[in-house]
Amino acid sequence: MGGGRDDPAWRAWSHVTKLDPDKSLPAGVTYADVCETGTDAVVVGGTTGVTIEDATEIAHTCRDHDVPVYQEPNTPAVVVEPAAVDGYLVPTVLNAGDPFWIVGAHKEGVRLYPEHDWDRTWTEAYVVLNPDSTVAEYTESDCDLRADDVAAYGRVAERLLGQEILYLEYSGTYGDPDVVEAAAAAVDEATVFYGGGIHGYEDARGMAAHADVVVVGNALYEDGLDALARTVDGARDA
Repeated sequence: MGGGRDDPAWRAWSHVTKLDPDKSLPAGVTYADVCETGTDAVVVGGTTGVTIEDATEIAHTCRDHDVPVYQEPNTPAVVVEPAAVDGYLVPTVLNAGDPFWIVGAHKEGVRLYPEHDWDRTWTEAYVVLNPDSTVAEYTESDCDLRADDVAAYGRVAERLLGQEILYLEYSGTYGDPDVVEAAAAAVDEATVFYGGGIHGYEDARGMAAHADVVVVGNALYEDGLDALARTVDGARDA
């Protein structure tokens, strides 16, 4: 289910559910329920409060179901064993003010895990766009960006850095469709992920009209399983 280096599974995704190990599922909801919503994949990851034990437990639980499971590690210390996941999606935050989140954490990960499974690992070229988000504060990101700035980051990611994924992260708020459209138009082959403020069918459909993949997390924890399922439908109907 994970896809190979030459044909990664994420190229065919339209909807991803992000499972945060630092958050609790709504009452009565299980990870099996999440995996059965029709989402194309689950990605285990969060900005703060993540432990390797919690991430491993969620990954192994979801691996019992017919859905690809990836980890998006926020630090090298929480990278789970390869048997727990189909692959790894590693963020590099292009507009981070602290260079640790551009390449420093990655250097440390390579030092700690010299035998890492690189054939199942891809980087995500993140552009963080919500200045009030935890991830923006954590990475000291410069979020004062116009549409042409974000489009330029997309070109840098694809043309200069060879990135295959451009991730537009509004984290907690619904983004500007014009910015997402401009960024998507700026890249030729990179897969555009969008995350932030997707809480229902129309939200998902609106952003999926521009992005290749919509990533949904808070809708599950704040609005429940049915809301998450509606976002799956919205992404697919775009």
